[in-house]
Amino acid sequence: MDVLDRIKAPVAAELEQFREAFRQILYNDNPLLEQVVEHLLKASGKQLRPMLVLLSARMVGEVNEKVIRVALALEMLHTASLVHDDVVDESDRRRGQASVNELFSNQVAVLAGDFILSKALECAAMTEDVRVVRYIAQIGQSLADGELLQLDNQDSDVLSEAVYFDIISRKTASLFSVCTRLGALAAGGSEEEAERLAQFGKLIGLCFQLRDDIFDYGTAEVGKPLGNDMKEGKLTLPAIYAMKHSEDASMYELAQKVRQRKASAEEIQTLIDFSVSEGGLEYAQWHMKDMQRMADGLIDDSCNTAVAESLHLLASFVADRVI
Repeated sequence: MDVLDRIKAPVAAELEQFREAFRQILYNDNPLLEQVVEHLLKASGKQLRPMLVLLSARMVGEVNEKVIRVALALEMLHTASLVHDDVVDESDRRRGQASVNELFSNQVAVLAGDFILSKALECAAMTEDVRVVRYIAQIGQSLADGELLQLDNQDSDVLSEAVYFDIISRKTASLFSVCTRLGALAAGGSEEEAERLAQFGKLIGLCFQLRDDIFDYGTAEVGKPLGNDMKEGKLTLPAIYAMKHSEDASMYELAQKVRQRKASAEEIQTLIDFSVSEGGLEYAQWHMKDMQRMADGLIDDSCNTAVAESLHLLASFVADRVI
């Protein structure tokens, strides 16, 4: 049994129920939309977010119909945001296959993303819980806000670690956090239990994004080209750290060139190599492991031992994953 199977073991049956419901709710008799949905389902990823919803629910209670609908709403919101992000970033790959905008068109990607987003809102409304609707509306705002902040930051001359963490908190960690919070609330957990799990989810989300950014400087096959963040004009923590701890003016000029999306492949590789040599990779890895340790400390081992073990495993998996 691999680590993901061990993580999902306490909710394996419920996760299968979620997958079937996810496919069914996105069914539509529009031929073009069906092609897009089938394409997305072929690379649905590890589904960590619905897994977090279900595990958080089991931590404080049982998985019920409301919990499944919460998981559906959040995964559809996440899927729609990825489809839209690929249009914004002009990305041609997603999870090892062609992005929707590359395979079809920007117009199709935007409209398909809108359709999936509307389905997410429908699922949220079907819970008949105003808290669920409010949090999902807020997370949609946070995702868009983070993307706009990132775009604005690319035009700035300032390299800021604080802004970097603000961006990934809004774009990635906020969704992980609402998964754990709403999983607990939908299962009947208290506000205190939900808040504790929300903090766990936020740390896992930060850890996940740091790991994803670290991949951009290494050699792992992760479904995105190496240096892809820089190709899209994004400077992540390893490069920010290297710039802040170096007086090499030529590297700073190169970093600004990368931000303006004017750098060649060779120049991007030069900045990657410089970031690694200046300790940027080790710095990002330290932050990631520190957040993993803090997340571990938030798990209540006395509540549900099987689920607690899965959450510990999930924290380790997010920090140590190679894909």
